[in-house]
Amino acid sequence: MKPIFITGGRIIDPASNFDDNADILINEGIVEKVEKGLKPPSDAEVIDAAGLVVTPGLIDIHVHLRDPGQEYKEDIKSGTRAAAAGGFTAVAVMANTEPVGDDPSMIHYTYEKAAGEAARVYPLGALTKGLEGKEMAELGRMKNAGAVGFSDDGRPVVNGSIMRNALHYASGINAPVIAHEEDPYLAAGGVMHEGAVSSVLGLKGMPSAAEEAMLARDLLILKLTGGHLHIAHVSTAGSVELVREAKAEGLNVTAEVTPHHLLLTDRLVKNSGYNTNTKVNPPLRTELDRQALWAGLLDDTIDAIASDHAPHHPDDKDVEYDFAPFGIAGLETTLPLMLDEVASGRIKKFTLPLLVKKLTSAPARILNLPGGTIKAGSPADLTIIDLKREFIINPETWYSKSRNTPFTGKRLTGAPVYTIVDGLIKMKEGVVSE
Repeated sequence: MKPIFITGGRIIDPASNFDDNADILINEGIVEKVEKGLKPPSDAEVIDAAGLVVTPGLIDIHVHLRDPGQEYKEDIKSGTRAAAAGGFTAVAVMANTEPVGDDPSMIHYTYEKAAGEAARVYPLGALTKGLEGKEMAELGRMKNAGAVGFSDDGRPVVNGSIMRNALHYASGINAPVIAHEEDPYLAAGGVMHEGAVSSVLGLKGMPSAAEEAMLARDLLILKLTGGHLHIAHVSTAGSVELVREAKAEGLNVTAEVTPHHLLLTDRLVKNSGYNTNTKVNPPLRTELDRQALWAGLLDDTIDAIASDHAPHHPDDKDVEYDFAPFGIAGLETTLPLMLDEVASGRIKKFTLPLLVKKLTSAPARILNLPGGTIKAGSPADLTIIDLKREFIINPETWYSKSRNTPFTGKRLTGAPVYTIVDGLIKMKEGVVSE
């Protein structure tokens, strides 16, 4: 393994409170030195990062890779290549596979299949057996096998007693419980946000209360049990306020938001002519919700940005709106979309260092992952970004098998140009290595 020497770049490392130009020496998969005025070893591969930004490797804590069971939508190889193309060095993957990732063998399967691929893969174990919400899965055994957290994502845990037991048990093994907050009875049959737009379109809606009611319940249970509750894909103003209040009370709750909830509203369902690539769960909400999500992100009520990468085959989405599956593919668009927001200045106080924090140190902290920093001795996972690079989103060029995005044709400023994982260059100038 050749040393890598990165010179002349602006290094932004929120975990170390470092934002300055410096050089980086990587050796044997480890960051060896971060200093100004370093000299490259004679055998090093030199990356001239002048005019570029160097960050800790990006971490996406909410990804669906469909492997095993639905590899026609995505698999570990294609998904990790999509991650590297998007600047991500690590992804945490949900357990809604076929079979469900609810036992140690499935955790082992994920690690073994991901070994040597384009990004690190951290499996999340199912919270309940078969994602059925009836019986808690073997969390301890999965944690020992390498699970970094537990979630029935896509399916809420309706039984409060099971959620109580899961939070209590998970607290004892230092693992987060990740919740998809939704009252399935309030949301039953809904395909978009319940409101004025759904009424005009004649589509059954999912009210904000469906998310907020279940979130309020889980926060009350967390107060009873202790432990760490992480809220997946927060989407409503009420949810942001509930999390804000819980944090003020000292509860160990964290939350994430997706780019599509930050950038889009339910009006796009109408304006796009019922484009099924706007169908996602939780649904795109109102402009007031969107503004509240930004406020929560800026004041750290919302800790991290995650893609909720949900790949689907084009045929699955090419149906009537009511029958299309939920989900947007986001691994290759998350960073560019957010960089474009920074470049535009549309959101005051949304700075580049804050964005880097939401994609590096915060995700690492939430799931207790290695990485998230570039300090000496840390794993050599880095992302190098060109803030001035302009391009147009074209799903036909993706490494992902999926194409389901509502952002096709969007012109953006800012993109990753290098993805380095464990001291190896996995992506260079948009090309992912084999």
